[in-house]
Amino acid sequence: MENVVIIGTGCAGLTAAIYTARANLRPLVLTGVMPGGLLTTTSIVENFPGFPEGVDGFELMQRMQQQAEKFGAQIKFAVVEAVDLSVRPIRLTVDGETVETQTLIIASGAGHKHLDIPGEHELEKKGVTYCATCDGALPVFRNQPLVVVGGGDSACEEANYLTRFASQVYLVHRRDTLRASKIMAERTLANPKIKPVWDSVVTEVQDVAAGKVTGVKLKNVKTGEESVLPCAGLFVAVGHVPNTQLFQGQLDLDPAGYVVPVKGMATKVPGVFVAGDCSDSVYRQAVTAAGMGCAAAIEAERYLAGLCG
Repeated sequence: MENVVIIGTGCAGLTAAIYTARANLRPLVLTGVMPGGLLTTTSIVENFPGFPEGVDGFELMQRMQQQAEKFGAQIKFAVVEAVDLSVRPIRLTVDGETVETQTLIIASGAGHKHLDIPGEHELEKKGVTYCATCDGALPVFRNQPLVVVGGGDSACEEANYLTRFASQVYLVHRRDTLRASKIMAERTLANPKIKPVWDSVVTEVQDVAAGKVTGVKLKNVKTGEESVLPCAGLFVAVGHVPNTQLFQGQLDLDPAGYVVPVKGMATKVPGVFVAGDCSDSVYRQAVTAAGMGCAAAIEAERYLAGLCG
């Protein structure tokens, strides 16, 4: 039986792993389907303390994992298929096998939100993507017009990154100003290869019959005017959905699906703690996720100390 199982290897999960490992609890850390979390899909992280020149997101997560392993964390590349929080010890099904643990730290992060429009699902990985860093350099996108949907920091970062490869990047946003931070918005609007398309939404991805993206249908939300914008790729950056489906009916979730802690990082189930983007719908930053992971680890350590009397 494990002392601590941590679900997720993003900033929250790996920080929790570092702290619980240093407490000699030998945490078992389960990566899930995206080892390192969403930060591994980011090019340069400029706002994580200690890196004045910025740091590659993938590199940052690798270094955090190495730090956790140095202190004795067990990293397992595996997917949690089911959890039972009603029994003691807590029981998880991991790649078909049962794992039991005294405490559980949920740091399962979030996934990309979809537009849910015609052609999006059919053309996913055929020109529709949710990660410019992962896919932007593919030959199909080089020297082609590309479309990014969104108006926050993530969308601006995607658009700026794609200017390295695209002939033109269209940034489609449903409002007439960006929601991004001031520095990111200014950088984006100053880039000559980025053309904003204001007050507009994408209503359809073309062309399913051709098996590739040839354009997107747009609708102006103010005038209702519809048009077609030719492009070779659609990059969706409209937010995230918390990865909390496993905990429905077992933990308190808010209407958007985020885990609601009852005190600190503790959930309503004793011995179960939460950290990072699966619980934070407000800040959603790497540094706040790391802080929550630290707090969850300290609370789990104290909980275990209490069990030992």
